[in-house]
Amino acid sequence: MTQGADLGLTDVGDWDLGVDQSPRRARPGGALKSLRPTSRHLGAVPFFGYIAIFLLWPTIIVIVGAFQNDSGQLTLANVTTVLGGSTYLQAFWASIRLSAETALAGGVLGALLAWAVAEGDADGVFRRQVVAMSGVLAQFGGVMLAFAFLATFGYAGVVTLALQRVAGVDPLASGGWIYSFTGLAVVYTFFQIPLMVLIFLPAVDGLQVQWREASDNLGGGSWAYWRYVAGPILLPSFVGGLLLLFVSAFSAYATAAALISQGSPIVPLQIRTFLQSEVVLGRANVGKALALGMVVVVAVVMTLYAWLQRRGAKWRA
Repeated sequence: MTQGADLGLTDVGDWDLGVDQSPRRARPGGALKSLRPTSRHLGAVPFFGYIAIFLLWPTIIVIVGAFQNDSGQLTLANVTTVLGGSTYLQAFWASIRLSAETALAGGVLGALLAWAVAEGDADGVFRRQVVAMSGVLAQFGGVMLAFAFLATFGYAGVVTLALQRVAGVDPLASGGWIYSFTGLAVVYTFFQIPLMVLIFLPAVDGLQVQWREASDNLGGGSWAYWRYVAGPILLPSFVGGLLLLFVSAFSAYATAAALISQGSPIVPLQIRTFLQSEVVLGRANVGKALALGMVVVVAVVMTLYAWLQRRGAKWRA
């Protein structure tokens, strides 16, 4: 007979070990813990509210208005007017051309600058200065940027007057290039370069030193490394950066409105004409149809960007 049997206990679980065997009661904090996952998302409510008010709601207004007449009736006249009008199609082509050219120029120059920064000291003064200046200049647009260029290269600009008085050369003798499509492209490229630095620098920093060492150990030179290793890895990020620059230039309005006061060569200025002009009255919905076309172009470009981001994410994992 075991000692437990002598004590009249048939199971160890019957022993009184001083543990409270009464049913457990729910702790007061249990309900609060169940609410914690939900409360963590409350901080995103202002962000989603901002998106709904300033992005989704205006987009809905544009889409609905593009298929309505002035009386609120459904119609396709606005869309057919845009698609059938050579002036509007030319404005779209000019906007796409301006965005593509400035994205390519700013993308190449910005990528080279990002590569130069990545090759330097990670904690050096050059890197800190370039990143800081890029963060400021990428947001330096609109009327302020237009005024800066006009004060520098305009008819009464500092550089223009200096060349006229010192060198006897009038850079605007053949016309005001700063007020033309060329000037608009130069101004757009100014803020595209720092924007590309901010977009492309993390991708360049993501290149592993071991990849270069492995290429060298296998007998590959610099060309082989960039052709078969670094180039394919950076290509999705580079093209994705070009797409973002394209969208940035395609949707820009204030800079072009401040530089070009006569005519409407690009779509944002065409939309301004329909919404604000005292000559063109009662055709605001045609402007919304133009805005709908811009939404479609941006949606296509951002879809390509998302696809490229997924392709490049596996190398940054």
